[in-house]
Amino acid sequence: MTEMALDKLRSTDGLDIAGKRILVRADLNVPTADGQVTDATRIERFLPTVEDFARRGAKVVILSHFGRPKGARVPEMTLKPVADKMRGLMDGTPVGFADDCIGEAAESAVAALENGQVVLLENLRFHEGEEKNDGGFAQSLARLGDIYVNDAFSCSHRAHASTAAIAEILPAYAGRSLMLEVSALRSALDNPARPVAAVVGGAKVSTKIPVLTNMVAKVDKLIIGGGMANTFLHAQGIGVGNSLCEPDFADTVEEILSRAAEMNCKILLPTDARVASEFKAGADIGTFDVANIPDDGMILDVGHATLANLNDEISDCRTLLWNGPLGAFEIEPFGEGTFGLAKKAAELTSSGQLATIAGGGDTVAALNAANVSDQFTYISTAGGAFLEWLEGRQLPGIVALTSY
Repeated sequence: MTEMALDKLRSTDGLDIAGKRILVRADLNVPTADGQVTDATRIERFLPTVEDFARRGAKVVILSHFGRPKGARVPEMTLKPVADKMRGLMDGTPVGFADDCIGEAAESAVAALENGQVVLLENLRFHEGEEKNDGGFAQSLARLGDIYVNDAFSCSHRAHASTAAIAEILPAYAGRSLMLEVSALRSALDNPARPVAAVVGGAKVSTKIPVLTNMVAKVDKLIIGGGMANTFLHAQGIGVGNSLCEPDFADTVEEILSRAAEMNCKILLPTDARVASEFKAGADIGTFDVANIPDDGMILDVGHATLANLNDEISDCRTLLWNGPLGAFEIEPFGEGTFGLAKKAAELTSSGQLATIAGGGDTVAALNAANVSDQFTYISTAGGAFLEWLEGRQLPGIVALTSY
């Protein structure tokens, strides 16, 4: 695959788009219940792009997927509730809805647009050509626009018709939120203010091997949290009792530690832990040095000494990248480590000492629970695309925008 020549990403700033049909790929795959949108975060992040195009007199045609209908029309996966929500959020801007994303329904809806108006087309994944990156399907989409804009970073790790093939047919540009996402990630990994720390947490080392391998070559300090830390401790001969652990990955851990030493990356592991005999709210909890974890104990959070040390470690950093919690934050009180470090990072960010970039579903949930999301420099709503960027992989949707 062609590499992501990120300096070649083009925005539509300065482009005369009045009267032009702009096909905008968004990620409007948002939570719904009983036909109502229950979390409009992704819509709200996307709206500045739409509003900008509408103000400049474009005819805005929005493309998105919703759920996994596998190429069939599934009524429960219609984007109509999203159109209704957009209509409520975009006061004064007409937002239409088309019953299909290609064919007569889509073509009629687009043809009826006046300058400054918006239409959301039906779920792309009602057609199997979308996920197959089918050229014919991409051509059908392209007939609806004059310019293509990808504003869906969170979908750009997929080579689908609406993220890859279409960019080879129409003049292709990056949307506002996509540019913000790329800029934030580049600032953390390509040319960051140093020292740089990264928090990489989660249950299993096996799911984060590429991330860890890439991170040790990019950052000065790597904080290992969650169940992954147990595997790192085990690999160094430290007993972790009845905790989540992957003994089969001990050799992988050794390789990561060796690579970190070569790259002068400091690995930070828990020195003490909060331990319970069972994973449930109200369980008896004790704090133990990691060298003395009871045989029947489960490590569910870092201890107070570890948290104090991590707070000190990030205090002299200038950039912090965060993906994954330090413990089982969903159940009280095993979020104290994650929340404590998050609040320290937020404090440093607010004082201008630290740039903080976070992403991943669990991470976003943890930062929301800690009430610090609005204090971080940037929080990504992307899941797979965010992780693949951390792994150093090429994202097909970004490559497509830079290969003109």
